[in-house]
Parts: sequence; structure tokens; C-alpha cells
Amino acid sequence: MPVTVLVVDGIATNRIMLKVQLSASQYHVVQSDRLDGIEQLVRRTTPDLIVTAMRLPDGNAITLKARMRSDRATADIPILAITPENDRQARLNALQAGIDDAMAQPFDDQIFQARIRNLLRHAPQAEDLASGESSAALGFGERPQRAFSFAPRVAILARSADTGVNWVEQLSLRKGNRFHAVQRGDIGEQTDQPPFDAYVIEVSGNGRRNGLHLLADLRARAATRTAALIAVAAPSDASLAAEALDRGANDAMPTGFCAEELSLRLTARLREKLRADHLRDTMRNGLRAALIDPMTGLYNRRYALPYLNKIAQGPRNGTSGRFALMLADLDHFKRINDKFGHLAGDAVLVETAARLRKHLRPDDMIARVGGEEFMIVMPDMTEDEALRAADRMCQQINARPFPVPGIDTPISVSISIGLVMAQPPAVPEAENRLTDMLIGQADRALYSAKDAGRNKVTMAGTAA
Repeated sequence: MPVTVLVVDGIATNRIMLKVQLSASQYHVVQSDRLDGIEQLVRRTTPDLIVTAMRLPDGNAITLKARMRSDRATADIPILAITPENDRQARLNALQAGIDDAMAQPFDDQIFQARIRNLLRHAPQAEDLASGESSAALGFGERPQRAFSFAPRVAILARSADTGVNWVEQLSLRKGNRFHAVQRGDIGEQTDQPPFDAYVIEVSGNGRRNGLHLLADLRARAATRTAALIAVAAPSDASLAAEALDRGANDAMPTGFCAEELSLRLTARLREKLRADHLRDTMRNGLRAALIDPMTGLYNRRYALPYLNKIAQGPRNGTSGRFALMLADLDHFKRINDKFGHLAGDAVLVETAARLRKHLRPDDMIARVGGEEFMIVMPDMTEDEALRAADRMCQQINARPFPVPGIDTPISVSISIGLVMAQPPAVPEAENRLTDMLIGQADRALYSAKDAGRNKVTMAGTAA
């Protein structure tokens, strides 16, 4: 589907000019000459971006932004306002009102197209995740409920130390952020320092010292790739602003440094960063909740089975590829629930998980795969090592009774373990068959341990 851009301008020649420029980049263009009926037009055409004149026959871009923001379905459509020539205050007013970007006529087509690409690239992506009730329940579509809990740290990376100090002095008059003039060569060496929340980079001149390489380096580093990056170009080097946007800058100022405008752009970009961080945290927490058993903190079946499939694919990092699979089940767990209650049973499960986990190596995996059943996968393990590990786990469970809150006498608990050793198959297509067979063998070994009196380990035949 082509990208749809809605152009709103009361002057026909302006609309024609914008349509020619946008159509040249293969955008689908929809036009309107006024605000009247704009909501219906937006709902019908679902634009990815709105380009609007600052002044309209029946309002202005600020009114348009407010009307789009009032509807959740249109609130995240980015808006680029075109302000009159030499009207700096109109551009500042637009940014102050929360309009995503603003540029003055006449504008260079290279910078205009770069701003369009930048707005489309950095447009909020939450709507994809927020579709459907389950995603909404996880909070994917929610905005963060608070601002930064601290004043964001902003690094000023100017070409000269004097320029950096001067910019910091002007910006520090505006409260809300902590500004630091940083030498460009020091950024890569600050490994022991927390990364800045935003970086303002002066781009000018030719060759490697023009600042573009620094912008790309910051975007590539794991510690700084989510920071807000703003490029400031001198009017004589305005084309560098377009290149900066295409290299990953969140924003750019082609007309040079202006403390008031930069402060407004920083506020907007930091707000976007906060929302993106919130979305990433929500996704991370949602994925964790999907893979972790909330009671014990162990992995659940949804994680354990793919992990077992992965181990069955073959040796990794020079290991033998041989591995042990164990299914462990608490003995007479129903009696514990019936006699002491489910809260006591939950406490026993939590303590069981903690005791079993103590006897695992960093590469081992343990998951709660049923009510009182646990799966343990131990890669690169010999048969003797696996038997000794399983015996230690049994002893760890029954060595001392479980203290349970609210119950005077600790509860005696034991566990039975079914163990099977495996070697990955030579034929990759056999992986799924192997894991199904392994689980079946470990399950039968577990029941053999139960039938033999419980509180012991039984080993199945080796699978290959």
C-alpha cells in the first residue's frame, strides 16, 4: 500500500506544488482547502501524514492538530506545518502547540523530503500493537502516565569547545533539562557513565569531521540507540540537515542554532522517547509475563518446549550436543493442598522452585510445566553427571521440611524425577519427533519412580 499524505492548504497553487513534490516520491496525495469536514476526510482516507499550511481559510495548523488529537484514532498522525517566509514566531508557535514539525517557505525539496521520511519513520507504532483487546489489556496502546522522573540529561556536541559552552549557557536558561558540553572524542570513552537521554550534534563542514559519522555511531551503539538525536546545521550547510535525518536523527535544524526552537524540539523529541521507552517496557513485561510462571518465577511450558526443540537441534559452541531431560513431580502434593490449604501448597511450590534452581548451571533450564510438575533441561551433560544432579535435587527437597507461613510445623515434602539422556539427531527433520519421544520417555520414567515408592530418580533408556 502506498503512503498517503493529506495536504491542507487554502491556496490552490501551493497544493499543486506540494502534490507534484510528493507524487514524485510515489506518495498518494489527498487534498483539502479548509478545516471544515477534515475529520470525515481523515477517517475516510486514513492518511499516514498531514502536511498543512500554518494559516488556513477557516483556522490554522494549531486548530487542526487539536482536532486530530481529540480523537484517539487520529491522535498519532504526524503533522508537518508549513509556515510563511521569515515568520520565525509562527514556527515556534507551531512547535509549542505540539505540532510534530514545522518548516518555513520557501523550502529546499531535499530537506522537505527528508523531513517527510523522518516523520513517517518515527511515527508512533503503538497502533499496530494496540489492535485487539488482548494487546490493549497489556497496555501496548497506552501513553506513559508520567513524565521523566528526573531532569533529562542532554549532551551538546559542538565542533568547538567554546561553541558547546555557549550553547549550554543559552539552553540552561530554560528549565527542565540538564545540559552538558561534551567533547566529541569523549563520547565513545564514557563507558562507565549512564548514557545521555538526548544528543544535540552540530553538523557542518566537509569530510569525517562534519558530525554525520558521530550521529550514525550514536544510533548504532546499544547504549545510545534509543536516545533522541537532534542535528543542528548552519544555513550554509543546510543540506547536511537532510542527510542527518536520513542517517537516523530524530530532528534537524537546517537554519542553525536557536535556543528557543531547540528547546521546543528537544521537549517534543524527549516526549517521544519517553513514550517509546514505555512501549518497549510494556512489550518486554508482556513477553516476560507470557513466558514466566508468575508464582514461582520459573519459565512456563510456552518457553520450555521451544527451548527443548532448540537444544535438540544439535551441539552449540563446541559442546557435545548430548543433554539430559528431567520431569520432576512433587509427591502427594494433593494431600498438602487438602490438609493445609492452597496457600500452603503455593508456598511449597515456590520453595521447591528455589531449591531446584540452586542446583542448576547457568545454561540449564527449569520450567514449571504443570500444577506440581517441573521440566529441567541440562545441555552438554553426561549420564553420570545427570544422575548425580537429579539425586542432589531429590535430596535437596526432602533433606529438610518446608517452613510455611501460618503453619506451626514445617511440611515434609519429597519429589520424584524421571530422567532421559539424548543426543541430537543427524537428520534435522527428526527434531520434533525426538522431543516428543523424549518427553514421553521422561514421563514414563517419572511414573516408574512413583510406582517404585516415590522420592527417587528413575532413568529411561538413552534416546538418539
